[in-house]
Amino acid sequence: MKFATRRKSTHHASGELEGVVRLGKRTKALTGRIQPGEIVIIDHADLDRVAAEGLVEKQVKAVINASRFSTGKYPNLGALVLCGAGIALIEGVGADIFDRIREGDVLRLEDGTVLRDGNVVAEGEVVDMEAAQRNLDYSKKNISAALESFAENTLQYMINERDFILEAIRLPQIKTEFAGRHVLMVVRGYGYKEDLASLRGYIHDFQPILIGVDGGADALLEQKLTPNVIIGDFDSVSTKALGCGAELVVHAFADGIAPGAERLDALHLPYATFEAPGTSEDVAMLLAHEKGAELIVAVGARVSMVEFMDKGRKGMASTFLVRLRVGPKLVDAKGVSELHRSEPRRWELFGLVGAALVTMLVVIGISQPMQLVLQAAGDWLSDILFVFREIFR
Repeated sequence: MKFATRRKSTHHASGELEGVVRLGKRTKALTGRIQPGEIVIIDHADLDRVAAEGLVEKQVKAVINASRFSTGKYPNLGALVLCGAGIALIEGVGADIFDRIREGDVLRLEDGTVLRDGNVVAEGEVVDMEAAQRNLDYSKKNISAALESFAENTLQYMINERDFILEAIRLPQIKTEFAGRHVLMVVRGYGYKEDLASLRGYIHDFQPILIGVDGGADALLEQKLTPNVIIGDFDSVSTKALGCGAELVVHAFADGIAPGAERLDALHLPYATFEAPGTSEDVAMLLAHEKGAELIVAVGARVSMVEFMDKGRKGMASTFLVRLRVGPKLVDAKGVSELHRSEPRRWELFGLVGAALVTMLVVIGISQPMQLVLQAAGDWLSDILFVFREIFR
């Protein structure tokens, strides 16, 4: 498959940059260690938008990718997001760069060449805004093939994991009571921070159970909300969030392997284990549903074809199964924020009336006719007081 041709940059888009390097093959696990102005090295083919936004938020100077930012399989937006933020990109340097460079090294970038102490340690291709857009346009032509492949994968996954939807699942023992309650589940997905901020009124009125899926727990804390439950493999959630008092549920694979348990054991934190296929997002929805939640409001959950493909085909297939099982209980945060309008609180009404009265008094006080009326009233009161003083003298 012939991919869009890339060209060397003729300006300083990626050339003549220096910075301390951070290494991480898993982008979401890397973001917690990045400091502003650093150069990061990743191995992330088809960089998704959420991962790119995380790198932009960390204010990285450049991103070197051992793989391709876009392979052409489907239209992913990662490279465009990074280029739009003015971040220099070099791709295709090869996975062996992780053997040549140590974290903390100072690197210099000259176009597509990576140097350390003046010596070339890797070479790749520059991706600028023009190349990123060209590759996106090319990828759009392959969407039908990607959809066909996805459909085949999903059907096979549904056959293999049919018990996931048809059979009862073994739930973890936790103290949080879900029965008859609303549940707000926060996932690190497209626009999750903005959607969460828009739900302040809903959260105040309904007091839902708050579930943070991995890094979604940190988003809740940023809004000064404490999660009741944190679920996931704990590779992208901060230690601060883990210690906030929430119940911790480790998502384990069907074979019992639980990648997140090692970290919690090292921190001496208690946790429950939930064995189930699929993604942590799916498992969080299943937990809320099977525990009797009345409504599940999803923040950052994937809803579009590109979002599902960004997550991966198996992840998308499991989400199909979960949505079939959860049914009408699941609603998207955007719909809730549009439909829910909080009733004005009593203190807000008093404040509004008070502000109106103050404004009215100020307007009255500065108007010339009212000043004359007030002056006349003052003269009249002075006359009355003078009469009383003369009578009782």
